[in-house]
Amino acid sequence: MADVLNKGTLFPEELIPELIQKTKGHSALANLCAARPIPFNGQKEFTFQLDKEIDVVAESGAKSKGGMTVEPVTVVPIKVEYGARVSEEFMTASEERKIEVLKAFSEGFARKVAKGLDLMALHGWNPRKAAASDVIGSNHFDSKVTQAITISGAEITAPDENMQAAIDLVTGAENEVNGAIFSPKFKSALAKLKNGDGSKLYPELAWGNNPGTLNGLRVETSNGMAPSGIKDVALCGDFENAFKWGYAKQIPLEVIPYGNPDNDPTLGDLKGHNQVYLRAEAYIGWGILNPAAFAFIKTSA
Repeated sequence: MADVLNKGTLFPEELIPELIQKTKGHSALANLCAARPIPFNGQKEFTFQLDKEIDVVAESGAKSKGGMTVEPVTVVPIKVEYGARVSEEFMTASEERKIEVLKAFSEGFARKVAKGLDLMALHGWNPRKAAASDVIGSNHFDSKVTQAITISGAEITAPDENMQAAIDLVTGAENEVNGAIFSPKFKSALAKLKNGDGSKLYPELAWGNNPGTLNGLRVETSNGMAPSGIKDVALCGDFENAFKWGYAKQIPLEVIPYGNPDNDPTLGDLKGHNQVYLRAEAYIGWGILNPAAFAFIKTSA
């Protein structure tokens, strides 16, 4: 006989038939530039430009040379994947109790892909290794974009002026600016700016808010802008026209019951350890069509 009755001794825990998604990840690039389908073998985008201005010609006067430049940019999709081992018993129990393991795994993979797109396209990183990828090579903003405003030191003390200077670089090259990506540090520096009367210059950024636009410009904040070891803190430019990305192929979630699909010799064969392997894959491609349509803001330390 219990001295004190409580619900823990009377009623068992109830199983909630849904997993709480803790996987983090979103893509600032995807929010600023809509995806479009890419052929599995890749595609060539051509940039076209008339090199000079129109010419005024006198009556019976001679016409001078104009000229045009057509340059190809190849967009080749690369494969990304994510996999994890789970026990056969867990898979069976999840089906009986309607826990949506496969759905949660697929949603988590989509978030990891979104986060990975920023790291790959901005810095050329393999997201898992947090290092440069030979597969990506030079197809990333850090390699292609040469226009930059460099802040002396590591502290961002004049983010508003820095942003305007970066925009001036892009517009000075006769390109438009329709979006910007901030690192959390750069956004925080903007949020701290005050007017002469002490009020917030950008109150819409207070307390970590993400308004989506700032001074009429579409803005996104991404941890992928400034991961450890990277000096970039912001990027502005023509994301709508000068950057393209998309999926060539998305492979449905696969449940693998045999073998050693993660190539880990310490874990052994799946069947021999009553395990199955969940794997999702996708082929993603992107291209920076006009590097001069973008400008970075960087710190020097």
